[in-house]
Amino acid sequence: MSADSEQRTIRCLIAKVGLDGHDRGAHVIARAFRDAGFEVIYSGLHRAPDEIVQATVQEDVDVLGISILSGAHNTLVPKVLAGLDEYGALDDTLVIVGGIVPDEDREKLTEAGVDAIFGPGTPMQETIEFVKENAPERA
Repeated sequence: MSADSEQRTIRCLIAKVGLDGHDRGAHVIARAFRDAGFEVIYSGLHRAPDEIVQATVQEDVDVLGISILSGAHNTLVPKVLAGLDEYGALDDTLVIVGGIVPDEDREKLTEAGVDAIFGPGTPMQETIEFVKENAPERA
């Protein structure tokens, strides 16, 4: 890793998609990411998949973190991924999901393009290290 890439600030969008109104986890991860030196944008509650796609593309983020506790992950997350793919942004965006995702749903989401899923109780440092190690390089 070059000195330039070590100095680069990782830009993250923490997103709440759908009708899920539980945002404590999103706020906690946003604060932890800021404390780790990442630049963090928070979407706010109740965003449609297309709004998340638009924000990801317009803000030119390196990482999209989707926080979802509603159980609608199999419907909403693939819509976000498809939208990113339409804009040509899926390959250069690290997509992580945090929240309650049953084991039987994880493979489908990773096959669709999610890079990692972090469930309740995941140590914050584990998530931060994953992002640092896997955030895409920028030209």
